[in-house]
Amino acid sequence: MIEPPSGRPVRFGVVGTGGIAAAFTEDLQRLPDAQVVAVGSRSQDTADAFAAAHGIDRAHPTYEGLLTDGGVDVVYVATPHPWHHPVAMQAIASGKAVLVEKPFTMTGDEAQEVADAARRTGTFCMEAMWARFNPHLVRVREVLAAGELGEITTVMADHGQWFAEHRDSRLFAPELGGGALLDLGIYPVSFASMVLGAPTRVTARATSAFTGVDAQTSVLLEHAGGAHAVLTTTLRAVSPTRATIVGTEGRLEIEGPFYAPNAFTVTPREGDPWRYAEPHEGRGLRHEAAEVVRCLRAGLTESPVLPLDETVSIMRTLDEIRRQTAGDLTVR
Repeated sequence: MIEPPSGRPVRFGVVGTGGIAAAFTEDLQRLPDAQVVAVGSRSQDTADAFAAAHGIDRAHPTYEGLLTDGGVDVVYVATPHPWHHPVAMQAIASGKAVLVEKPFTMTGDEAQEVADAARRTGTFCMEAMWARFNPHLVRVREVLAAGELGEITTVMADHGQWFAEHRDSRLFAPELGGGALLDLGIYPVSFASMVLGAPTRVTARATSAFTGVDAQTSVLLEHAGGAHAVLTTTLRAVSPTRATIVGTEGRLEIEGPFYAPNAFTVTPREGDPWRYAEPHEGRGLRHEAAEVVRCLRAGLTESPVLPLDETVSIMRTLDEIRRQTAGDLTVR
């Protein structure tokens, strides 16, 4: 396992040059204990352009070149979804710590394979669900742990964005894992997992986009003790993108977008409401990188905030949603 000396920053290498890779790299510049030192792409031109835009020293024309770069401590996998599994497996085989963009893989079985490989080799591995590490959600977990909301009965969350329907768009490409659920819906599903754990029953319906991927999916998750999570996601419209946790002693409402650094209000069943609202600079992606650094410094191979078992469980939930909605999806 990589254990970076305390005297230097942890060195990240980015695999992929898309929008999320750029946002991660830019936000990491606000983290003094980490830096992006290399990028890997499928061509020298795109690697060079990304490196020049972000002040990165080394640009590799292949993913393999980045994975075998001896000056990289952590590989951040920001490829299209279907490549998450093979690139993560190669990174682990190369002895690199790995941070894998959401969705962690395409299926629960693939997620389990990555988790098993990381554990077998003692390699740090974590899903890059950046929302989980943002300051407001850290504070939400503190509210839950203190029992301020009582017994949780209901979680509600939505994530909707508008995307033009183009056949060349990754969001509408079945072969690239397109659709609302894997790109957007994973945020509400992960949020429900954070609050309630794994569901005992899943009920889901979807509406098809013109390519046969899901344009909109709605989910009801039932949990032990009777709690429900009601979740929706769509590619067709900008939704409030808010999240609410309801308990017997009060409710907590996160302003939209709930997954990015934001404010929330707690309204007790009896008593006065109070609001959390702290200033925040940057996108918030650096907080997941800070967790990687913290874990590596502490000699951990998994994050206790988002352990691999939970990531696998989330992927299993997504599998069941996709299984139930497969009959709803047709190519037009």
